[in-house]
Amino acid sequence: MGRKFVVGGNWKMNGDKNQVTDIVETLKKGPLDPYVEVVVGVPAIYLSYVKSIIPDSIGVAAQNCWKVPKGAFTGEISPAMIKDVGANWVILGHSERRTIFGEKDELVAEKVAHALEQGLKVIACIGETLEEREGGKTEEVVFRQTKALVPAIGNNWANVVIAYEPVWAIGTGKTASPQQAQDVHASLRNWLSTNVSPDVANSVRIQYGGSVTAANAKELAACPDIDGFLVGGASLKPEFVSIVNATQ
Repeated sequence: MGRKFVVGGNWKMNGDKNQVTDIVETLKKGPLDPYVEVVVGVPAIYLSYVKSIIPDSIGVAAQNCWKVPKGAFTGEISPAMIKDVGANWVILGHSERRTIFGEKDELVAEKVAHALEQGLKVIACIGETLEEREGGKTEEVVFRQTKALVPAIGNNWANVVIAYEPVWAIGTGKTASPQQAQDVHASLRNWLSTNVSPDVANSVRIQYGGSVTAANAKELAACPDIDGFLVGGASLKPEFVSIVNATQ
């Protein structure tokens, strides 16, 4: 059995109830490749609504959560709350959380550990900035970010998808070439084989995220170590269906 292709749509801070309804209707019409796992990352305020109208075959993710079950953390949501409204995934460590909100590797790891303990599945994001890419530090950065996650994940790798997102290719229209993306994914898998286990390296799914569109999805999907996508802007558009179906 190969790794099951998994496509996430990260809606970020976009949409209102009408647009959210339209997106879900588009996904219902599809048709979506039944062999692809699909997850949508929804603004927290719409999690319950989306869960009420979306087919059970599509996973629903929060875009962030905090590292403890409850308490005086104004504005945060917990994994328990996410589960309580029926969602089963969370996106953690997204580059926007790291760069805009200053989340460090250690905090991301603490969040991942708690989310997994509470029974959520996690899309854990890693990736380098343009400055780091141009400085030849891509591997150094993604290995460091992944290393922080390893103890947090423990034996729970089956419930984790890693999303490699070169920060310089998010929302910029720039995309890592298929070869650039494949090279990083292969290096990452090799690192996991050495530092975690060959079994984990072979089984964990590594998504590519960074200006994925219907136009480049097929070529990216053909790369042997790319197991899916984490899609930003295009996940708000009808072309998301074509991206989900990129392996057909």
